[in-house]
Amino acid sequence: MAQWEKLRQLESVYLTQVDELYDGDAFPMDVRSPLILDRAARDHDVAMVLFQVLLENLDIQHSRFVQGGESFLLQHNIRRFKHSFQRYQEEPYNLANIIQWFLAKEKEILQNAELAEQVQLLQVQQNPMETDCQRNIERKMADVKNKVQCMEHTVKCLEEQQDEFDFKYQTHNMEGELILCICDNRLSTTNEAEKTEQMKVLQALLNRLDASRKSMLSGMGVLLDGAEELLCVLVREELVQWQRRQQKACIGSPDSTCLDQLEKWFTTEAECLFQVRKFLKKLEELMGKVTYEHDPVKKQKPALQKRVDSLLTSLLKSAFVVETQPSMPQGKGPLVLRTNVQFSVKTRFLVKFPELNHAMKVNVSMDREAPLVKGYRRFNVLGTNSKALNMAESMSGGMVDRQAFVGGEIWIGSQLHNALSLSVTEELHIINFNTEFLLHDMSVSLETSSLPVVIISNSSQQQSAWASILWFNMLCLEPKNLLFFANCPVATWPQLGEMLSWQFLSSTTRGLESNQLDMIAHKLFGKQQSYDACKISWTKFSKENVPNTNFTFWVWFDGILFMVKSHLENLWKDGYKLFMDTLLKKKQRGTFLLRFSESIRDGGITFSWVDYSPTGEPDVRSVQPFTKVDLCQIPFHEIIRNFQILEEENVPENPLLFLYPDTPKVEAFGKYYTEKSGADSQYIKYIKTKLVFVSKDKPPINQIPLSVV
Repeated sequence: MAQWEKLRQLESVYLTQVDELYDGDAFPMDVRSPLILDRAARDHDVAMVLFQVLLENLDIQHSRFVQGGESFLLQHNIRRFKHSFQRYQEEPYNLANIIQWFLAKEKEILQNAELAEQVQLLQVQQNPMETDCQRNIERKMADVKNKVQCMEHTVKCLEEQQDEFDFKYQTHNMEGELILCICDNRLSTTNEAEKTEQMKVLQALLNRLDASRKSMLSGMGVLLDGAEELLCVLVREELVQWQRRQQKACIGSPDSTCLDQLEKWFTTEAECLFQVRKFLKKLEELMGKVTYEHDPVKKQKPALQKRVDSLLTSLLKSAFVVETQPSMPQGKGPLVLRTNVQFSVKTRFLVKFPELNHAMKVNVSMDREAPLVKGYRRFNVLGTNSKALNMAESMSGGMVDRQAFVGGEIWIGSQLHNALSLSVTEELHIINFNTEFLLHDMSVSLETSSLPVVIISNSSQQQSAWASILWFNMLCLEPKNLLFFANCPVATWPQLGEMLSWQFLSSTTRGLESNQLDMIAHKLFGKQQSYDACKISWTKFSKENVPNTNFTFWVWFDGILFMVKSHLENLWKDGYKLFMDTLLKKKQRGTFLLRFSESIRDGGITFSWVDYSPTGEPDVRSVQPFTKVDLCQIPFHEIIRNFQILEEENVPENPLLFLYPDTPKVEAFGKYYTEKSGADSQYIKYIKTKLVFVSKDKPPINQIPLSVV
């Protein structure tokens, strides 16, 4: 019986499977026994012996119930089971085969439970500190689960009460008919008294049955109250917060978008609501056997059924989400797609029922609700537009459609080419996903959609398209607002500064520091005591050129970001800072710092150092910024290492001695050098023949140009 004991200790979801296994009459759970083994299924004599042992055990059990004063219903069931098994008297090995099948199914349930436990142990990670909101949800969830378990016990007790009433009622009817046939008037009078007493007993049983039904229906209403309250928290709060976190994560925020906890909550609530539907179905079955005037089940069940189906429908519709937003393999970021280029997306169903694996087919479409604006382009999805949700492809075990539209299956093609009312990179489009949930005679159509995407036709549009995605997801809380850029809101500096920092954080794992953000704010708004109240428009961010330049703020910022990611990532990660030149005037001779150029479109980096005149006046000097073209030929740390300056026929010298504030240059950059000695460096040879950074005279505004010799 070790297997049975293990089964009894499983979680409720697996106990439900065991309960469903023994739901029929083929082999009752009450008399489950492993006595008939493999040999009994093949050997008639062995099967006959074990069959007789089974019948004897049933007799012994019945005697124990009688002596122990157990429920009349239990005694009745044991007698009924023994009578049912009598049909195997001639071929007991058929019963052996049946029991073997049940034992094998039990083993499958046990193995599935053990496998799930092992997977969970392998995936255990240190969870972040549980919030008050999460603890509140867990309390509500535990309360609903506890009510479901109590309700399950109540249903079994109600069924026992009804069976007892039904048995006595049927027995009373049979005995009454017999007495009327054989008794004279004197005996009939005595019988009338007995019938009256029996009727009182039956009436008492019926009253108790009626009270139990009313109590159960009332308890079911309370259970659904708790389930509805929990559903509101999950759908209107937790899911909405996750969707906002996902929006921000798409533009670089480090917010977690893991769905495992939500999936656990959604699945548990769905299991509870499906259990309630099962209870209602059982009540309908009981009502079909025994009903009476003013039966509360007949009156209240339809409303309860409608309510639980409504809650389940709402839960299931909300459980279908886009876990990973559409993106191209070589894109700048998610949500920017290009015509005739493959893209991938990942949908997920948060109610994890194994029987749904591969059963739900997801269909995809695009621009189903496109704005009715003249010139607004429309797109369609080409290729195979249907794929099954596959639980096995998810690391967390959830229902997942991983990389649903890659491998040449899905392409985007333009349908209209009219004049645009918005620029191409300001048009927003939505990809829709549809599927059908069908389980336990319940069918629900599910739909979800991606965040708005920008569709481009040329790689030159990608930088502007990404700016649109940044602005939309930074400010818009209505994911289906496709005309967002027709009336675009402004951003406050705290919003913009945080978003700009995310760009560095997501690209280089290190965001912008407060002094760096202050420098950017100064560039945008001029000198201010505080920048918190400053605002910037979409036009100033990405359309209007920075004063005295031919490029926008976003183009300048994105160029610097690209340069850091491509050529300066190690220096950036190690924390080398950018400062204002004025900080050098109080430092020792040869102190230098790094700063980005404000005058080069695609990003440039330079360095400034301090020198002192014969009179002791500080003199801050700079070189012409180095561009990505320069850095593709010589790494920036080698430029700093080998930089030389020649003034008034003096011997060339490297004026860069201390990285601000006072770190010796070799200590700061030595670990990046190709050769520690520098004598045989490939860049020394390269510089001698191709590029040497030399100054002969002090140039205007103290900026030394790059010279070629």
